[in-house]
Amino acid sequence: MNVIPRFSGWINQNVEEPRDEDESKSSSSNSVWAVDPNYYNLAEVKKESKLWRAAEKKHPWHDAPARVKVTTKKGLCHLNIEFKLGLPPEAVYEMFTNPNNFPFFKEDKAGRQRLENKSTKVLKKDGPRQTTEVEKALSWNFLGCSGDIPIHLIIHENHKNLTAKYTTKKMMLMKVFEGSWKVEPDFVDQERLCKPRLPKTREEYKRCSGGKGKVGSKVTMEQIFQPSSPLNLPPVSWIIRGITIKTTKNLLEDLRKAGTSLRQV
Repeated sequence: MNVIPRFSGWINQNVEEPRDEDESKSSSSNSVWAVDPNYYNLAEVKKESKLWRAAEKKHPWHDAPARVKVTTKKGLCHLNIEFKLGLPPEAVYEMFTNPNNFPFFKEDKAGRQRLENKSTKVLKKDGPRQTTEVEKALSWNFLGCSGDIPIHLIIHENHKNLTAKYTTKKMMLMKVFEGSWKVEPDFVDQERLCKPRLPKTREEYKRCSGGKGKVGSKVTMEQIFQPSSPLNLPPVSWIIRGITIKTTKNLLEDLRKAGTSLRQV
């Protein structure tokens, strides 16, 4: 049984199976996990997800749009992003890594997602740390023309503290494209259920709320990019930066809408 039934492989499904007996003896090194089940309590996350779905029927939760701060220095554009989603942290982390290419992002008339995960390969596994090589495709549509921009990333994940850092091996139009994200629990009912002492951990929150407190997610992200030379000169650089920032905001909005859909399944 999965945390979110709509996605049959949510959290604990492998996207790569061992190919022979020797590999099956060390499956932890060649299997891609959305979140490694050794570092979270699946039963508790299921309960947290059920609380969200039950509450959504009576009092729908509205996630605020992401806050995006943009600064540019020495040709590098920095995006500092913060937002919250009404889903457990493990669910939100899965939405970012998405090794199974679930439809978290908006689809066009041809059925293509705005951002598709084409492949995920484990390069290294060390306890909660997992390094993956990921190929994605970002769809575009401009003046009646459409296509995909290939994105080739190396992602250093930590499934214990739900953090990740990524760099690009290859990306069209970009000299620099890197960033990070962190997903932390957000105790959304703590003011109502846990006064006067507010909880600092999920266990404390569970105790003070009597197991009735919903656990959401607080996400902090940083993205840094720089167009390739000679595209890093005005006015072309302004256009590329504008499109990249708008695309990032669109993807974040897709995740916000996906969160609403997941609470309603």
